[in-house]
Amino acid sequence: MLFNIECTDKYSKARAGLLKTAHGAVETPVFMPVGTAGTVKGVHAKDLQEDIKAQIILGNTYHLYLRPGTDILESAEGLHKFMNWQKPILTDSGGYQVYSLNDIRKLTEEGVKFQSHIDGSRHMFTPENVIDIQRKIGADIIMAFDECTPYPCEYEYARNSMEITHRWLERCIAQLNITSCPYGYEQSLFPIVQGSIFKDLRIKSAEYIASKAANGNAIGGLSVGEPHEMMYEMTEIVCNILPHDKPRYLMGVGTPVNILESIALGIDMFDCVMPTRNGRNGMIFTSEGIMNIKNEKWKDDHTALDPEGNSFVDQTYSKAYLRHLFSANEMLGAIIASLHNLAFYIHLAGESRKKIKEGIFLSWKEIMVKKLANRL
Repeated sequence: MLFNIECTDKYSKARAGLLKTAHGAVETPVFMPVGTAGTVKGVHAKDLQEDIKAQIILGNTYHLYLRPGTDILESAEGLHKFMNWQKPILTDSGGYQVYSLNDIRKLTEEGVKFQSHIDGSRHMFTPENVIDIQRKIGADIIMAFDECTPYPCEYEYARNSMEITHRWLERCIAQLNITSCPYGYEQSLFPIVQGSIFKDLRIKSAEYIASKAANGNAIGGLSVGEPHEMMYEMTEIVCNILPHDKPRYLMGVGTPVNILESIALGIDMFDCVMPTRNGRNGMIFTSEGIMNIKNEKWKDDHTALDPEGNSFVDQTYSKAYLRHLFSANEMLGAIIASLHNLAFYIHLAGESRKKIKEGIFLSWKEIMVKKLANRL
């Protein structure tokens, strides 16, 4: 995997880069749609690739391990072929999902024992078998197994969690070095910085992760309930330490405003379920702010979803029509909303890249964050 920084903003730490993988190049900053179980909910791979121009998508080790299982994925020659997606894929190691199963999992030095949320069956994730699973899934970028700390948490808990994440990373690297992708191409491992909201822990973790000289690095344990300003503070601290010439991935973030603010701090890669999850519930993101399409005020509004035309669906469907679909409980409503929101997020990342190259990112960002936070 190769990463080149093409341009750096003069007035912030934002940068425009090009990430090259076995399945193609990715222009950064980039937003990655979340395809947890081998699908971005309600969206065809063709729509993702051709219409809303997604460059890379995310899959999840925990969910794909349980269904359809690694045997099925291996017989299909990996997730790319299984879901008919020709572009790059990143897989989350499952650490966050295991963290969310707090009542049905047990964490030890060896790994995490957990019960399936599907049928209650018992399983074990270790740093070694999480690498093996991701090898069989075949993602271009794979994540180290980590423990994601909750918010709030005690300092001692956060410190112990960070330290076990570091020890697990050593085991992940060792397993990576004695295995290979069964489909004949390179996979890059991203370590994950932890440390909750404690400055000294974040510094220590970032320094440790940076010392591993990985092809890229991720920042985890944020956007789990902490105030946004605290998230930005931790992100800035970590970005100041992680290698300048490697991509930085802020996991699970976030709102359009969160994304712009984090790009300004030096983040290159993002993922979040918000565009699709919120879209399915009628929340529409636009360049003028956020709207609840279920509201009465849109009943007779036949204008496009976004006045700037930032979605391929804008030329086809109006606010009134989309509201009608939600009122009638038609599944097409959730599909259109998901497509629009994904297209908007991807457009926002692309516009950020464009403004960085034009040398006006910071001034543009300041205008946009005020507009994007509006409730229409």
